[in-house]
Amino acid sequence: MTIAIFTGSLLGAIMLGMPIAFALFVCAIALMLLQGNIDTTILSQKLVEGADSFPLLAIPFFMLAGELMNAGGISKRIVTFALTFVGHLRGGLGFVAIFASVMMAAISGSAAADAAAIGALLIPMMRQAGYDVPRSAGLIAAGGVIAPVIPPSIGLIVFGVIANVSIGKLFLAGIVPGLMMGLSLVLAWLWVARRDKVTILPRQNWGVRLRAGIDGIWALIMPVGIIGGLKFGIFTPTEAGVVACVYAFVVGAFIYRELPLRQLYPILVASAKSTSVIVFLIATALISAWLITLSELPEQVATMLSPFMDNKILLMFVIMAIVVIVGTALDFAPTLMILTPVLMPVIKQAGIDPVYFGVLFIMNNAIGLITPPVGIVLNVMCGVANISMNELMKGLWPFLWAELIVLFLLVLFPDLVMVPLAWLTRP
Repeated sequence: MTIAIFTGSLLGAIMLGMPIAFALFVCAIALMLLQGNIDTTILSQKLVEGADSFPLLAIPFFMLAGELMNAGGISKRIVTFALTFVGHLRGGLGFVAIFASVMMAAISGSAAADAAAIGALLIPMMRQAGYDVPRSAGLIAAGGVIAPVIPPSIGLIVFGVIANVSIGKLFLAGIVPGLMMGLSLVLAWLWVARRDKVTILPRQNWGVRLRAGIDGIWALIMPVGIIGGLKFGIFTPTEAGVVACVYAFVVGAFIYRELPLRQLYPILVASAKSTSVIVFLIATALISAWLITLSELPEQVATMLSPFMDNKILLMFVIMAIVVIVGTALDFAPTLMILTPVLMPVIKQAGIDPVYFGVLFIMNNAIGLITPPVGIVLNVMCGVANISMNELMKGLWPFLWAELIVLFLLVLFPDLVMVPLAWLTRP
């Protein structure tokens, strides 16, 4: 009964066209009705408590850092640096896109923003060089979804807050899976682009490469500084967001001098709007999470999954398959908000490490950003590349399958996540 009311009220509100945050609020009221006690005071208190979280301060800072990075020329220099080293290879611009995606992921944590920035820089070059545009756009879209996995990741922050899991450990645990996603794209690109007849850029000498490295050094050391600071306990994830903002501003405004002060106001407004949407969504999700716990919904889900509880790998396969299916219908944030409070008690009961689950759960949700029909990164890339969704999907499939294979390899071999995490977190 509880599951039927939960899903019915949520899906009904969504089908009526309500924003996800308000749909979650409707779901919370429905669960209160089930318990026979609607208390608006409790609802308002829980709404405030949901947003009143110190770790959530990392979100506006990392959102702002991403905006400053793109406006200040950091993204452009990462692409230029990669071009000097691999632009002359067959399919070289594809390798540039993958390298830039990984580097940008370690700075901004936003899939759509990274894909848009890299696509705007590389799609015109790839079109002019004779690359298949839908395939190129598919590669950049698949590269963009590495951002929610590699730290600093807004998705990992949100998961950590809702699930009460260490954000620092989630950040460090996401490094290897994110790099594996990048490697899978390299292998897939090598396979699909091996016969393309495209214009190959001239090989650059080491002088040009050195100049590109010197010009881009401030962009290249940014992710190293953030991840190194987290590893050695110099700052918390929230403080890392502040460091990223200050660094991106100083480099863009005073070193590269591509960030005029007059641009700060629109950048701050854009970041504030994005942050307000995310934080309000988290606040309403935490109300639902509290009522989900009171309604014993996780226990009912655990009962449904009881045939798989004795086999952790099989249970993870089932959960990941469910999330893949849900991700085709719901966007990243709704899937994260709705399923986290439902699945976490099941994960703990089964004895699965919450950090390990969190990384794979976020990776799965990130891949959902490039699954039709809802994936927001798909819509962004259609606009950037000026192609239809059908064209983009034809070019995307090899890269989507490559990332799904990585996901299920990590389900089969949890040590690929846990062993590097143990090394990274040791004193």
